[in-house]
Amino acid sequence: MSHATRPARALAAGTPVAPRSPLRWIPGWLRPGWSRLPGHRPRPAVTGRPVALRDGSKVLIRQVQVTDAPLLADGFARLSPHSRQMRFLTGKQQLSAAELRYFTDVDHYDHEALGALNHADGRGVGIARYIRHADDPHAAEMAITIVDDWHGRGLGTELLTRLSARARCAGIHRFTALVAEDNTAMAGLLRHMNANLAGRGPGTLEYEIPLMPAGNSATTPAAGLCQDRVRTPC
Repeated sequence: MSHATRPARALAAGTPVAPRSPLRWIPGWLRPGWSRLPGHRPRPAVTGRPVALRDGSKVLIRQVQVTDAPLLADGFARLSPHSRQMRFLTGKQQLSAAELRYFTDVDHYDHEALGALNHADGRGVGIARYIRHADDPHAAEMAITIVDDWHGRGLGTELLTRLSARARCAGIHRFTALVAEDNTAMAGLLRHMNANLAGRGPGTLEYEIPLMPAGNSATTPAAGLCQDRVRTPC
């Protein structure tokens, strides 16, 4: 697919959102032309998986549930203005009720979201999601957000590893990501995942991340996430 036709594009403050970019902050289902792929039913969430990060701190990683809207709102409130700018490419102040529903009421197939909870107090500390491209069922746009206090602990790598496993089992072959050009932390994480620079926009970089076939991922920590709750088994 041509770079010019991919949905991810830069979002400047006050600029209308491109209608085919589902990870922009305006919910995709509020925009004309967006719909999930036909024939898929939402699936229940899996139980959480405890994970020890490289600094010894522990998190519980699980699929986001519709009841997680308060956790998501709390996590967003703890993001610094800089982190909000890096994630949404604009100075977003809060998430509306409609946005909270969109980000938590996911089908775990065309739209997957994995959340990390602090093992000590149960508060949300990170989230990673993908949304399948409407015009290319083998590609999905991904995004990761980590609460500032948890930067530099390896949580982004853990979430992206597990999100990639989920995507492979859902028949997705590559991720795309639109990143602020000064987001060095995200750029480093994507390079670690063998991302390729696919394009540039005003203040943004666009990456493509190839995903190995699901059969090659059995030894990854996320392999268990492929066992159920996807329409097509690995």
